[in-house]
Amino acid sequence: MAEKAQAPFPFQMQTWQRYANGYSGMVVAPTGFGKTFSVFLAVVIDYLNHPEKYPKGLKLLWISPLRSLAKDLAKAMTEAVEDIGLDWSVQVRNGDTPTAIRRKQERLMPDVLLTTPETMHVMFSQKKSSKFFKSVKCVAIDEWHELLGNKRGVLTELAISQLRQYSKKLQIWGITATIGNLEEAKNVLLPYSDIKVTQIKARQKKKIDIISVLPNEIEVLPWAGHLGGKMVDKILPIIKANTTTLIFTNTRGQAELWYQLLLTANSELAGLLAIHHGSIDKKLRNWIEDNISNGYLKAVVCTSSLDLGVDFKPVDCVIQIGSAKGIARFMQRAGRSGHSPYERSKIYFIPTHSLELVEVSALKEAVKQQQIETRDPMVLTYDVLVQFMVTLAVGEGFDSNKLFKQVKETHVFSYLTEDDWRWCVHFITKGGKTLSSYEEFHKVIKDDNGLYKVKSRRISMLHRMNIGAIVSEAMLMVKFFSGGYIGMIEEFFISKLKPGDSFILAGRVLELVHIKDMKVLVRRSKAKKAVTPSWLGGRLPLTSHLSHFMRLKLSDALEPGRLEKELRFLNPLISKQDEHSHIPKADEFLIELIETKDGHHLFMYPFEGRLVHEVFSALIAYRISKLKPLTFTIAMNDYGFELLSDQPIPISEENVKQLLSRDNLMNDVVASINASEMASRKFRDIAVIAGLVVQSQPGTRKNNKSLQSSSGLIFRVLEDYEPENLLLRQAYTEVFNQQLEEARLQSAFERIAKSKIIIKHAKSFTPLSFPLKVDSLRGTMSNENLDKRIQRIKAQALKVD
Repeated sequence: MAEKAQAPFPFQMQTWQRYANGYSGMVVAPTGFGKTFSVFLAVVIDYLNHPEKYPKGLKLLWISPLRSLAKDLAKAMTEAVEDIGLDWSVQVRNGDTPTAIRRKQERLMPDVLLTTPETMHVMFSQKKSSKFFKSVKCVAIDEWHELLGNKRGVLTELAISQLRQYSKKLQIWGITATIGNLEEAKNVLLPYSDIKVTQIKARQKKKIDIISVLPNEIEVLPWAGHLGGKMVDKILPIIKANTTTLIFTNTRGQAELWYQLLLTANSELAGLLAIHHGSIDKKLRNWIEDNISNGYLKAVVCTSSLDLGVDFKPVDCVIQIGSAKGIARFMQRAGRSGHSPYERSKIYFIPTHSLELVEVSALKEAVKQQQIETRDPMVLTYDVLVQFMVTLAVGEGFDSNKLFKQVKETHVFSYLTEDDWRWCVHFITKGGKTLSSYEEFHKVIKDDNGLYKVKSRRISMLHRMNIGAIVSEAMLMVKFFSGGYIGMIEEFFISKLKPGDSFILAGRVLELVHIKDMKVLVRRSKAKKAVTPSWLGGRLPLTSHLSHFMRLKLSDALEPGRLEKELRFLNPLISKQDEHSHIPKADEFLIELIETKDGHHLFMYPFEGRLVHEVFSALIAYRISKLKPLTFTIAMNDYGFELLSDQPIPISEENVKQLLSRDNLMNDVVASINASEMASRKFRDIAVIAGLVVQSQPGTRKNNKSLQSSSGLIFRVLEDYEPENLLLRQAYTEVFNQQLEEARLQSAFERIAKSKIIIKHAKSFTPLSFPLKVDSLRGTMSNENLDKRIQRIKAQALKVD
């Protein structure tokens, strides 16, 4: 077996051969099968065969989305070159790299450099950047599926285009797990007509065991989160039976909560259990990663911070708490266990409410059919383009005509027109038409040699500090009053607390002393009760692929011959739904009308995810209000939405087709929401990336309110005086594509138009409507009052039986 493990896979040998023949390409293989070494060793083997082709200096540039991934890979690559007997230097460079090491790298670049998209652009902003990269022979893009479809992917596309200017025979290799649009992913990464392109796909399939953990009893009226604490006793034996377990949650808040639940349930886990997420101090995260690798930790509660290809050998088990919201994310997490090709990955699914068992049944089916979500590439992101232009101007400068041709070769800007390009040049030199009177927007000048450059040291420094495409919520540093850094907390959460209040961070119960200069000073708290932080953007929406399989599974739920154990277990809940209302088949669309003392409730179940339902519900409320002026309270989850009114809702067999019509769809959507307000919020991020608003300055960082007011002011000025502004246009495009999910909304209405519409008048809340009712109460009540209210509503609903 050991000898077999050393033998390369056919896809690895194929990669080595293709690389030697001068190809660029993309390697597709499951987690743990050696994708990294297929590309890394291709460069090493080619060097050993043709050392004369490789001048002194940087040979391989490795771009990965995660810092922790780079550190782990550097260690593995260093061991490999030492085993081979090569005197190559393998180093990491990112925001955590000390200044002294960075200066040393600039004097003599290592043979292999592992970095991030943002750090690449920071390097381009240096005055002699071309000398760093002139000897590079290969650039590898790791975890390409994670970069595709977001602005970090756009940064990567632009970085590759710039590297091609420095190194004319550059070979480009992408490394990816399986996604639904592999051919498109390859074309986005490798759009260049002057290179030979190949795609290499491993034939091996990763074997995954998906084990759902069933609660002791079925709640026929479920609600989100109610099972959580009750499932702790089911998790403890799983942790005990395995060497090291990663416990995935979807949000940092949930991670904090589950860490406390597990420690409370079993104090013997103290010292063996850790918590890992993006808001925890970097030193602590590094310590945790090292101790997972060394096998000293029994379990780690984590978020997507440990999602990607970090290879922790001792991890033999993964637990997913609640819905993973997507097939690819679930498989990615499962692949963190059993990391070698000959081991099975093992993942336990812990439902936090009963209906999630339908989801795990859907996940199993999707994995069996190998149906995985696509990642749609971005196009014409002008904010990233103008940032890139200023980056080059801060560095060695650029020739406008040459850069236009270079940028047009990328996938993201292949539709860029000459007029749009002239607008971008005018924007970075004069601030565009509207802002030309303001000196601070005149960043770039054209020098005597015809090159566009930034001459101001202050502008250069501020620009370097703000390079990147991730605009996070304003984060405050949390420190002990006596000294010692703990992590980061979002401003919107901490601003609700008063001095003396207790909250949890990095698994510690902390007492707020006071907030000063964007720092939160705390001391240890002995409080028995503490608030778990929430982070904005924490709620992931259900993907369209997963919602499709959920609708199919629910459709099958009453056919005993085709039932999985999850659906058999859910039979009491399914039966109650069928008895009091209806189980929608795959070609049906269910609407429920319920009258209670709270008012008149309308429930619809598109099963299209929270984001789509947010727009869907506003649209239906708008269309109903045209029939009869009503005021609605709206609630939604991943399965459906609720409209609540104090008056009867005029919906019937006669008008329902009109309410769900595809006609005039997007016009009605725009009328039903405040598109301008949504675009203004989206413009905040665009303004930061484009450099209209400066987020970070030496020793300070703008808070959220200040950012929104600065960008909001610019947004309103542009709306009034320059409606054709490309950044303004981009804000509306992003609202429609990302927030309103226009394509998914359109396809949902097309599906509903072909479906049979079922309207049911129920006497009380049903298993499908009850979780929505609870969600609508959540924002208005304390946990204690909410619990009492839920029990009262349940008692009333069960009495109707």
